[in-house]
Amino acid sequence: MKIILSAFILTIVATIAYGQEKSMPLYPKGIPNSKPTPATYVEKTDKSNWITGVSVPTLTAYLPEKGKANGAAIVVCPGGGYAGLANAHEGMAICQEFNKIGVTAFLLKYRLPSDEIMVDRSIGPLQDAQMAILTVRKNAKEWGVDPARIGIIGFSAGGHLASTEGTHFDKPVIENKENISLRPDFMILLYPVISFGDQAHVGSRENLVGKTPSAAQVAQYSNENQITANTPPTFLVHAEDDNVVPVQNSLMFYDGLLKNKVKAEMHLFQEGGHGFGLNNSKNKGKWFDWATNWLDENGFLKAK
Repeated sequence: MKIILSAFILTIVATIAYGQEKSMPLYPKGIPNSKPTPATYVEKTDKSNWITGVSVPTLTAYLPEKGKANGAAIVVCPGGGYAGLANAHEGMAICQEFNKIGVTAFLLKYRLPSDEIMVDRSIGPLQDAQMAILTVRKNAKEWGVDPARIGIIGFSAGGHLASTEGTHFDKPVIENKENISLRPDFMILLYPVISFGDQAHVGSRENLVGKTPSAAQVAQYSNENQITANTPPTFLVHAEDDNVVPVQNSLMFYDGLLKNKVKAEMHLFQEGGHGFGLNNSKNKGKWFDWATNWLDENGFLKAK
């Protein structure tokens, strides 16, 4: 399996020029936790690059221009309330921005929770996030990536997925016979859904675990409760006036990181609402510049 997958990655790399992107199936040998896809379940992408009906997850590699790559990599998880994917401003634009600072970016088109296509919808997105980290780390040499500098970034519900991957990496929901680490080396979370409790974004919670989740499910996916000393260093950004995902989500996660002595930095905008992507129109500050400085200060932009 390793030889087959590595050969597949090499083929992809051979057909992609620096500064371009190439998509590949996340599971070349078959999608786990899947049911036969009904004819009525069709993937659609609208004019704004909003994607729904994802049943075949993919990973799209964005390589920096030749000579600019620094060996760092990041998996990008767009938001969308676990109902769709905001693939343009929380996906492609983010990958292109990371390329500018020499980071190889991998845009994850993850499956959206659905009983129609999944045996257990609650683990479907996490399977895809874990498989994305595994794929990048397993094939790091082929991509010119340092396996010790692979992070994950998520927006809104994509932030819930990223933080779930960053706090549940030691509980694999995919096959991992080679025991490759599923732990991201760092996390960047933008206006993330963190809690499934009182401060939850109800739509994200209902889409992932249903309208009447058990207390155990709420606790399991309230990621502020899952932080340990081994949780990856984390950079958080949120707007105080976010009326979709309350700022308390980031505050609770940051507090948990501090209590567990995990390196963390948080930036709160006074205004900005929800879903601003790369640029907050209510503020002249550029969170991506701050995140770049944080990555550099923590040694993720250069080999140790």
